[in-house]
Amino acid sequence: MKAYSRIPDTPGTGKFAATKTTDTAFPGHTVYRPRDLKALGAHKLPILLWGNGGCADDGASARLFLSEIASHGYLVVAAGTIKSGPGVPFRYEAPVAPPPGKVIPPVKTTYQDVAAGLDQAIAANADRTNSLYGKIDTSRVAVAGHSCGGLQALQLGGDPRIKTVLVLNSGLFSDGANPIAGMTVHKDLLKALHTPILYMLGGPEDVAYPNGTDDFARIDTVPAALVNLPTGHGGTFMQPNGGEGAKITVAWLNWQLRGDKKAASMFVGEDCGLCRTSGVKIERKHLTM
Repeated sequence: MKAYSRIPDTPGTGKFAATKTTDTAFPGHTVYRPRDLKALGAHKLPILLWGNGGCADDGASARLFLSEIASHGYLVVAAGTIKSGPGVPFRYEAPVAPPPGKVIPPVKTTYQDVAAGLDQAIAANADRTNSLYGKIDTSRVAVAGHSCGGLQALQLGGDPRIKTVLVLNSGLFSDGANPIAGMTVHKDLLKALHTPILYMLGGPEDVAYPNGTDDFARIDTVPAALVNLPTGHGGTFMQPNGGEGAKITVAWLNWQLRGDKKAASMFVGEDCGLCRTSGVKIERKHLTM
């Protein structure tokens, strides 16, 4: 992580060069957005709420990945403040022993923290003194997260304001098994889903593979896709511009939040883009253009 923290922030490859920033309107969160808001013109920013790996409180932990998404015209609100990256002194945090009966230390953010990012975005969009005033599309909202953050995304999946859910290198534990201190989840969360959902796993080497594939097998009421990349649990978050995982995420968001049919072709049809990508496996349920 120390070496990753020295990698410069990048603007992404999309039409709108992105910036990672803090904003007093988003306390306790990190914001990724197009740098030049005037360049948006009439374009409004759909929202992506983000839960960090480990449910950590470092909103910069997936900064290359999230900047890439923002560069395609999105407002990304990550739980936690900027605690890593260029200009931030590396701070060693001693391991915290989990409490009795748990195997993973307590979370530093909760799904309520992730959800708060949406309330803050709605308020900023209505605030004439904020640079984001009138520039956010508060009707187009996605929630996503990595690992423990993916569980937070599933906890928010039933929120009627959410239009799609992305679960990255994650999946719900078997009922009764809640090894993370401060978090209780169960398979019944899948019954609350009301939107299309994307699972992106790192293949059989991903520690979340059994949980994520079991979730996908259980889902039968909403459109769903399961994409496996040969990355293991770490995904492509630390790769330049977020790697292949960011490309897939942007395509899913463009389809689900903007109705982009070209983006949809990555997932839909016998000859879909991911169907033809070497090393990638895609499974689908009720998924149509």
